[in-house]
Amino acid sequence: MSQDTLSDVLQGVRLRGAVFFSISASSDWAAEAPSAKELAPLLMRGVDHVIEYHAVAQGSCWAGIPGGPSVQLFAGDVVMFPHGDAHVVSSAPGMRGDSDLNWFADMEVERLPLRLAYNGQNVLRSALPDSEVDTTIVCGFLGCDLQPFNPLIDALPRLLHLRATEDDAWIAKFTQQAVAESHAQRAGGEAMLARMSEMMFVDAVRRYADHLPTQSAGWLAGLRDRFVGRALALMHAQPAHNWTIEELGRLVGLSRSALHERFVLMLGVPPIQYLAQWRMQRAARLLIDTRATIAAIALDVGYDSEAAFVRAFKRLVGKPPGAWRRERDTDTAIMAPAPGA
Repeated sequence: MSQDTLSDVLQGVRLRGAVFFSISASSDWAAEAPSAKELAPLLMRGVDHVIEYHAVAQGSCWAGIPGGPSVQLFAGDVVMFPHGDAHVVSSAPGMRGDSDLNWFADMEVERLPLRLAYNGQNVLRSALPDSEVDTTIVCGFLGCDLQPFNPLIDALPRLLHLRATEDDAWIAKFTQQAVAESHAQRAGGEAMLARMSEMMFVDAVRRYADHLPTQSAGWLAGLRDRFVGRALALMHAQPAHNWTIEELGRLVGLSRSALHERFVLMLGVPPIQYLAQWRMQRAARLLIDTRATIAAIALDVGYDSEAAFVRAFKRLVGKPPGAWRRERDTDTAIMAPAPGA
């Protein structure tokens, strides 16, 4: 697998994490979360997509998508929902909880993580006494961009289960640290846990990709492929280069037609179409992170004409780059703390 390509995409889609809840639970309990589309405005405003994860620090529980897959979790295990599905975490399989999050608006969120307790069907806004706790869970959220182009999310399953192993003992330590931070609420704890959440997601993606069956399709499978992975690495290394499929084929050791066929089979689009989509994602990042002009950004991502770049961006995103930038600037202003806060 080309790790550089994976890193490029993870940076390009602005992965960022936050840990919000440390949950203690006892008796027959169930916590139900609505879809990411409903959660994002409450928890991580200004992001396109939210991935929720749950890490078990103590005890065991079940996690699943109603009507879909479910898994049993033990201490040190982590479960993620990459597509943002509504889901349930509970003491037994098949249970349902209350997905109404109106109570969240009343909570104080200046210091994170928040401490919650599930005692049967009751939600308490504090931790249970240690003697009453059956299970302790850390619930966190990872935000990322879906637009203009994020090839990674579609390549992941709806439910991603990381089992605790000796090789990944650091994940178990993360859950313990998150629980400790929820009690101590030390300065810098939120930022530290957010970075660790991002590391955990990257590790989950790599472990999932490493165990894909040989004949798998999709973006992650493409990274592992000898020819497609090399073509992806070349385009990501030099996205502004005037690539042709003939040149890519020559560099990876395949004919033009063979590379086209192999690329479409694994990723669903031809190489040059993929390049055009990735160029728009890079442009979007420059629009957000810099004050460069539209003309300068167009050149930076491989367009000789500003007009051609604007047309391409609007075709993929639905609005011209200037309007898209202003909209994102507004989102950033909403997220920023007030002076003196």
